[in-house]
Amino acid sequence: MNSSLSMTANTQASLGSQCLAMAQRAKRASRLLATLPGSVKDAWLLECAKAIESSTSEIIAANALDIAAAPTFGLNAAAIDRLKLTAGSIAGIAKGIREIAAQRDPIGETIEGWVRPNGLEVRKVRVPLGTVFFIYESRPNVTVDAAAICVKSGNAVILRGGKEAMHSSSLLVKIIQQVGQRHGIPDGSVQLVETTDRDAVGYFLQLDELIDVAIPRGGRGLIERVVQEARMPVIKHFDGNCHVYIDSAADPQMAIDVVVNSKCQRLGVCNTCESLLVHQSVANTILPGVAKALIAKGIEIRGDQAVCDLFPETVRGTEEDWRAEYLAPIISVCIVADIDAAIEHINQYGSHHTDAIVTGDLQAALKFQAQVDSSAVIVNASTRFNDGGELGLGAEIGISTDKFHARGPCGVRELTTYKYLVTGSGHVRQ
Repeated sequence: MNSSLSMTANTQASLGSQCLAMAQRAKRASRLLATLPGSVKDAWLLECAKAIESSTSEIIAANALDIAAAPTFGLNAAAIDRLKLTAGSIAGIAKGIREIAAQRDPIGETIEGWVRPNGLEVRKVRVPLGTVFFIYESRPNVTVDAAAICVKSGNAVILRGGKEAMHSSSLLVKIIQQVGQRHGIPDGSVQLVETTDRDAVGYFLQLDELIDVAIPRGGRGLIERVVQEARMPVIKHFDGNCHVYIDSAADPQMAIDVVVNSKCQRLGVCNTCESLLVHQSVANTILPGVAKALIAKGIEIRGDQAVCDLFPETVRGTEEDWRAEYLAPIISVCIVADIDAAIEHINQYGSHHTDAIVTGDLQAALKFQAQVDSSAVIVNASTRFNDGGELGLGAEIGISTDKFHARGPCGVRELTTYKYLVTGSGHVRQ
C-alpha cells in the first residue's frame, strides 16, 4: 500500500497515465478486499488507531505546516478550525477508527433469502461497491474516516483531499499504508492523490470501467463539476442550509437552547443551522430571547422586513441569504405566517440536508416530519444530531442529500450494494 500520486517537474508519464495507474491498482485491490475476512480488516483498523496515536507529535508538526500556509489559500476562520489537529482531535480520530472496527462486517450478510416452489434457493447478499473516488474538503480527519470506512466495507478508495491539508493527509495515509502492509491489506486499497493539479479530478471521473462510484464532499461548485463530468454514479453531498422552525406551540427556553446549539456549537460544519424561521404568533414573545442569545454568541442576524422591524440592528436579508450556507457567524431569520409557510420555505430554499422544528404540538411535529423533504427531519433537538456517530451509525464518509443510492449519513453499510446468489440442483427452466 505504498502507491501515491506525486507530481514533480521530472515526472515522465503524463498526468492521465498516472491517474489511470492509480485506478488500476485500486480496482485490483477492490477484488481482493471483497473477500478479505473481517478479522483481518479489524486488526488493521485497530493497529492504525494505535499507530496514529503514537505518531501524534509528528502529525501535529505536519498539520502545523498546513495551518501556516492556510492564509495563502484564503481559508476563513471556520475552514482553519476544520483543518487544525490537536492531541485531542487526533485521539478522537483514533477513537473513530476503533468504533468502525467494532461494527459488524456487512460483507457477506444475507439480507433476505427464500426457496422457490421448485426448490431453487435464492439469497440476497451484501457486497462492496468496489472502488470509491472520494473528493473532499481540507479536513485531515476525513482522510482517515474515509479510508477506514471504505476498507471496512470492502472497498478500495482513491482520496483526493484539499491541497490545504496535504501535509497532514500525506502523513496519515502513509501511516495507514504502512500498517496495511503488515496486515496483508492489498496494495492500492488506500491511495492519496498528492498533486494539486485540478485536471487530475477530471481524469479520474472518466475512468468508469475502473471506478464504481464518485463521492464529492465540499462546495457546490465542486459537486456540480463532478456531477457534470463523472461517467460513474455519484453520491452527492450538497450544501447544508439547515433550518430550525420555531412553531407557535414551542417552549421558549427549548427554542433558545435548540437554536443556539444548532448554530453555535460548531460553525463550520454541514449540519449547522443557517436559517431560522419563526411563527408570527411568537415573534414578539420567543424571538427576542432567541435573538439576544444568538447576538451574545457573536452571531449576525440577517432578517426579512418583519424581523428588521422588530430588531433595528438586524441586517436586511436577500434571496441569497435564504439559500446561503454561511459556515460563519451569520444566520438568516424570517417570520412566517404558519407551519405551512415554514414547510414551503424550507422545501424551496433548503438543501434537503437537516431541518428541525421546535414545538409542543404533536400534530405539528408529525406534519413537519412528513412534509419536509430532507435527509433528516428533527423534532425538538439540534440539527447537529444529523451525524453518523450521534445517530448510532458510526463514522461517516459524508451526509448525502441524494435519494439514491444513499441518503443521510453514509457509513459502512451505505458503501455496499447487493447481489443475488442462486443455488439449484440441476434445475432447468421449462
